[in-house]
Amino acid sequence: MISIDLIQSTAETLMDKAAIEIPQDYLDGLRATAAVEDGDLSSFVLQAMLENYEAAKEDRRAMCGDTGCPRWYVKMGNEAVVEGGPVALEQALRQATANATNGVPLRPNRVHPLWRTDHDNNVGIGAPEIEYGFEPEPGQWIDLTTVHKGGLFGTDYRMLFPSDGIEGIRRFFLDSLVAFGKRGLACQPAIIGIGLGGSKDTCMVLGKRAACLRTVGDRNPDPEIAKLEEEFRELGNSIGMGAMGFVGKSMVIDCHIEVGYCHTGGMQMSVHAFCLSSRRAVARIRADGQVEYRTDPEWFTPYQRRETVGWNNGHREAAE
Repeated sequence: MISIDLIQSTAETLMDKAAIEIPQDYLDGLRATAAVEDGDLSSFVLQAMLENYEAAKEDRRAMCGDTGCPRWYVKMGNEAVVEGGPVALEQALRQATANATNGVPLRPNRVHPLWRTDHDNNVGIGAPEIEYGFEPEPGQWIDLTTVHKGGLFGTDYRMLFPSDGIEGIRRFFLDSLVAFGKRGLACQPAIIGIGLGGSKDTCMVLGKRAACLRTVGDRNPDPEIAKLEEEFRELGNSIGMGAMGFVGKSMVIDCHIEVGYCHTGGMQMSVHAFCLSSRRAVARIRADGQVEYRTDPEWFTPYQRRETVGWNNGHREAAE
């Protein structure tokens, strides 16, 4: 059984790490981008951000004044048992969020949509978001991933149709990036996530997870989708916009695409820009008390992308 106290203490550590320590994959991608950026203001912004990341880690302060909207992704092995059950798990994550808001500290961004009231701790109705995934992998373990993503802009959705094809996807991708840059709707450069298919709600979820739960350089296992990811990264950096919308060529650190089966008559698409401060942290907690910290959520496993009714180590089951 996995200790609920260990879950909460680990969750509080993750909140601290996500706010302060930029993941190495994103840092490497940002440095590579800065090395080729030739726009004066874009270069200045990139260099300032790199210096800010070092200062944040040294001073143990949040790397950005706006620490976004903390959210949780929970993945459990099929044999995992949590002390107190799922209700206790959610209580621990909500308490960790509240404690970290005052302890790290994080900016208390969550308010009631109508009355604008808040509890000064990033906790409220539906906040923080907690999403779940499961794995057939044996053993008692649970993965906690926290993501601190901005909660205002940097996201768009469009219902495309099958006849729009790849050209329609390219067009909406470019439309979104230009709007993000010109209207100040996102902090670039960023990891861009694209969701294709599903229904409207799952399309949005796919795109956000593609932006937040995959690392720089990771590629979709479908070779044709992987080619699109490479193409869109280059395409996004060719529109004449750089860091924070200034003139340059550093709009996109990487592009990730995830798909879901959709209605025969449509081709839903969402575009999500993660923050310039790519804030995520992960830990695996085991029943024996071991905790292993990392920055790769490892969310999109073959099981998460499965197409078949059943699951037998990735092979199609005869019972379909």
